[in-house]
Amino acid sequence: MTALVWIGALLALAGLAGLGYCITVAVRARREGLEGAAMEARLRRLVALNLGALAVSTLGLMLVILGIFLG
Repeated sequence: MTALVWIGALLALAGLAGLGYCITVAVRARREGLEGAAMEARLRRLVALNLGALAVSTLGLMLVILGIFLG
């Protein structure tokens, strides 16, 4: 079950990296001074990536806990 913990940890870290990327893209868009439709279009694309990264991170943490319980 050690492998399950390590795989889960890698997934959780990948999800956190995705969330960090989403944050940097949003901050960059804000610093560019985008307003209105341009800002909405950029953030609309970012929402799907943000939710995907959150889901990957959650699945990783679930695998870690499952590995700990089974091991």
